[in-house]
Amino acid sequence: MLLPQGLIRFKLLVLEMLNKDSTIRDEKPRLVIDMDEVIADTLHKFLVLYNRDYGIAMDIHQAPGKELHENLPENLNGQWKIYAHEKGFFKDIPPMPGAIKTVKQLQTRYNVYIVSAATEFRNSLEDKLDWLAHHFPFIPWTNIAFTGDKIVAADIMIDDRIKNLAHFSGRRLLFSSPHNLLITGYERVNNWQEVAELLL
Repeated sequence: MLLPQGLIRFKLLVLEMLNKDSTIRDEKPRLVIDMDEVIADTLHKFLVLYNRDYGIAMDIHQAPGKELHENLPENLNGQWKIYAHEKGFFKDIPPMPGAIKTVKQLQTRYNVYIVSAATEFRNSLEDKLDWLAHHFPFIPWTNIAFTGDKIVAADIMIDDRIKNLAHFSGRRLLFSSPHNLLITGYERVNNWQEVAELLL
């Protein structure tokens, strides 16, 4: 069946508009942002639980270059994994100071994606999705990815783990956390104010 010329022209116009819209969206650089210890203060949640269960001080000295559990008594070394596997652990973690405001501002200049290596902890998947919906409702579900290894193509990545940054081909921003303070060779940001100053 042959389409009327007017309808054909209309369809071509719609396709042209869609292509232009896609091009406009693709012009924004892609920015990948980690969750734990970047937009979510996971260390604080661990400390709350260690304090509740074992009396560990909330202001315990965290030696640079060491994981939190490496600063604790040896008998507690594996407790962090028990906590992280619990349903609800990731649901009430406080956001990092300034994260919500800055990420929302970044959306005006970048296609922002939240990418978290979450699949090791199966209960974290629903918790993290709920957490993002509560604190970052402006991030669409299409821009959220839970994974194991972070094999992603983007222009910029903000992460606290060099295992995620090492093979990334774009601009790599190492977000400071006690465990990575001795690492050099990366562009470092210490807080979300510094991220804003660099990227906005």
